[in-house]
Amino acid sequence: MFLNNSTLKSALGAIRGYMREPILRVKNLTTRLQMGQHAIAVVEDLSFDLHPGKTLALVGESGCGKTLTALSIMGILPHPPALHPSGEVNYKGKNLLFISEKEMRGIRGARIAMIFQDPTSALNPVYTIGSQLMEVAELHLGLFGEEAYTRALKALTEVGIPSASERFGDYPHQFSGGMRQRVMIAMALMCEPDILIADEPTTALDVTVQAQIMELMRELQKRKGMAILLITHDMGIVAEMADDVIVMYAAQSVERGNVLSIFDHMAHPYTQGLFASRPALHKPKEKLHSIKGSVPPPDRFPAGCRFHPRCPYAMDKCFSGDVPNFLIGDHPEHDAKCWLHDGSEESALKLKDRKDRNER
Repeated sequence: MFLNNSTLKSALGAIRGYMREPILRVKNLTTRLQMGQHAIAVVEDLSFDLHPGKTLALVGESGCGKTLTALSIMGILPHPPALHPSGEVNYKGKNLLFISEKEMRGIRGARIAMIFQDPTSALNPVYTIGSQLMEVAELHLGLFGEEAYTRALKALTEVGIPSASERFGDYPHQFSGGMRQRVMIAMALMCEPDILIADEPTTALDVTVQAQIMELMRELQKRKGMAILLITHDMGIVAEMADDVIVMYAAQSVERGNVLSIFDHMAHPYTQGLFASRPALHKPKEKLHSIKGSVPPPDRFPAGCRFHPRCPYAMDKCFSGDVPNFLIGDHPEHDAKCWLHDGSEESALKLKDRKDRNER
């Protein structure tokens, strides 16, 4: 069919518009845990878009709310103590927080898959790897017998399990940590999901295996065009994998933006602290920096900026009230929940102090 210039421009515009449309849109997601007489927020007012073929990294220390965000999206929060989340998790026009469990089961694992942090606990020790993969094929793809076997074997081969047909009848304990993680990836990708949630996928793996797993995820993403929500505390992995970044602290997003903007213009002191705590390859003997203190428990979040007890640049205005999100420089999609960027003279002096410290 011949297309004139006007029709072609219109069609290209529609394609670009479709490509920009997020596959998942999270808006004001809030998850609370019942603690005694109180409902305590462990994910608070979190919003983000996840696009096909792109990777969004949720970054922060343990206890910041990253994994609970993923469990909220997947609809697998532990009840109790978790209460039903509020807000929106929109996937293809449906708010996943308010669909039936039956409908959610058709999406979970098939269209939105998750790799858990510990493959040892996620795999059933009394069933073979092959039988667990075939179960996924039966439940989500409607394949049985020889068809299920063929699909499961293909999945193992795709993730680089050597001699996949020979390892099909092995049990999880017969695989190394890296190979178990590959099995988890195979299981997650069997149905070719639109979204893959990877929760600390390289924890407890050595550096060489970490690099292999990251490369495998990149390759499969490129081939299948899926969106990845990557949960990590490692800024090195963020630099390698992410297109966009949300830094979480004490249940809130404290900084978010394009990965290049975040790395070039780290705005929040917490983001700077995470980056500074990484070992420098070119200075292996240099003492590691650390962020003093620890993430407070959810029932003891401080008033005002939740990071102020650990922040070297805290001001009086940081100790009470809500902290707005301030745009950072010329980057309309980069903002930080930090008073340092309110444009006041006091904040400007603090920023100068921070710059001077970093240059020493």
